[in-house]
Amino acid sequence: QVQLVESGGGLVQPGESLRLSCLASGVILSISTMGWYRQAPGKQRELVAQIRGGGSTYYADSVKGRFTISRDNTKNTVYLQMSSPKPEDTAVYYCNADVRLFSGLRNYWGQGTQVTVSS
Repeated sequence: QVQLVESGGGLVQPGESLRLSCLASGVILSISTMGWYRQAPGKQRELVAQIRGGGSTYYADSVKGRFTISRDNTKNTVYLQMSSPKPEDTAVYYCNADVRLFSGLRNYWGQGTQVTVSS
């Protein structure tokens, strides 16, 4: 049983920084791609940032230059540093990971953490 648990969400003022964390737990052989998605009210879930096992990253244009994704493989944890957040970044943020188990490669989602950017 693998679980992804996000933390670090909350209310933040525009321009303040916020860091999200996502810890993967369970019987895990390795984790390849990890990523952050978000879903705002009335909108589809969208990919925000992704980091592969080798460290290469991808960012949505809307967050490029403001958000930074990183990972600590020793802790099975992925982070999203949100700098200069804007009200339009308000959404539920979900962690996603491709996890290699003894039974093969499986994709998992976290339960989500709310981020609200407002003055």
